[in-house]
Amino acid sequence: MTASHSRPQDAPAADRSDLVEAEDLKIHFPIRAGIFKTEVGTVKAVDGISFQIRRGETLGMVGESGCGKSTTGRALIRLREPTAGTVRFDGVDLGSLERDKLREMRRRMQIIFQDPYGSLDPRMTVGSIIAEPIDTHHLAKGAARKERIADLLRIVGLDPQYVNRYPHEFSGGQRQRIGVARALAVEPEFIVCDEPISALDVSIQAQVLNLLTDLRGQLGLTYLFIAHDLSVVKHISDRVAVMYLGKIVEIGPPDSTYAAPGHPYTRALLSAVPVPDPESERRRKRVVLQGDVPSPVDPPDGCRFHTRCWLYERLDKPAECRTVDPLLRTLQGEQEVACHFAEKALETDVGVAHIGHVPVRHGTPEAALASIRPGDGGVAAVAQTVGIEETSIDPSGSTSIPA
Repeated sequence: MTASHSRPQDAPAADRSDLVEAEDLKIHFPIRAGIFKTEVGTVKAVDGISFQIRRGETLGMVGESGCGKSTTGRALIRLREPTAGTVRFDGVDLGSLERDKLREMRRRMQIIFQDPYGSLDPRMTVGSIIAEPIDTHHLAKGAARKERIADLLRIVGLDPQYVNRYPHEFSGGQRQRIGVARALAVEPEFIVCDEPISALDVSIQAQVLNLLTDLRGQLGLTYLFIAHDLSVVKHISDRVAVMYLGKIVEIGPPDSTYAAPGHPYTRALLSAVPVPDPESERRRKRVVLQGDVPSPVDPPDGCRFHTRCWLYERLDKPAECRTVDPLLRTLQGEQEVACHFAEKALETDVGVAHIGHVPVRHGTPEAALASIRPGDGGVAAVAQTVGIEETSIDPSGSTSIPA
């Protein structure tokens, strides 16, 4: 497929480094009660966040359920109207666009939804689902339309002969691939991946992740990748943003953010990641957060995390945490953190003792080999075994073992 984007006339040239910019973005939902539906409160789902997504990069966004990740993603493509703040796409304020201009701009930004079962119309065939955005933007007709649908199915790893099947005839992973094909149908530049693998089996998650990674390189895409799994986000992202109760508390490259997180909440999230190595699991210091997440209707004053913060308790409850809402500030390099005492967090090893530890496989134990191969030389055969790191594979595909 060739990219032939139709841009609004007031859009600047495509040499900008930041493709998406959010400035002081707020999304509040009113709480209404009574016969007259009087507003009695406000849910502050997203409460004043600012960040940028550079052209061609993947920004991963993680946090607990209800912290505002999906709401933020939808606001970036104006599926959700912001209460306050600005969202700019390639320098154009999306809030200022009228309906026709917004539809034209929507061709350049798409979304992959979390639930592959609920995001596809069960009454439409796969061909109709993928063709709908093509028809909406008048991109192809007749034979060219059919060829475009077939190409999209091939790109996501599905057989073009499936074009007349219905969503219920596919597995979860195949349905998510159909959702990816639908997002790619209009040749977008920016895609919001709203937890695209959370509803899939683990083995299928890896396939969809590899697909998204390959498509990004082949088509020059930019992603906002929303997920709960920290290891997945580290694998796919160029930068990682951590959200808590409607705020971004830390953002930066995954290497520095995972190896030396500056916010106590990020360390708590990392400490919950399972480690497949008993020695590392024994060495690291876990963080068990006390209490529940505060209500977004009435968030705490000062730092929103201080009511559950282990560092706040360790520092004897400084008043600054209770009274002053910390802003994002540079900690080191490109790593930014919203914590008054981030330097104190860096001095601890809480939650990150396993980072950088690589388990070493030492081959099959000799006792096990002796017990399972008694008829093949027994202990004498064991003496010829080597560790897996000593083997080599030649281009023919055969494995050679040193004498």
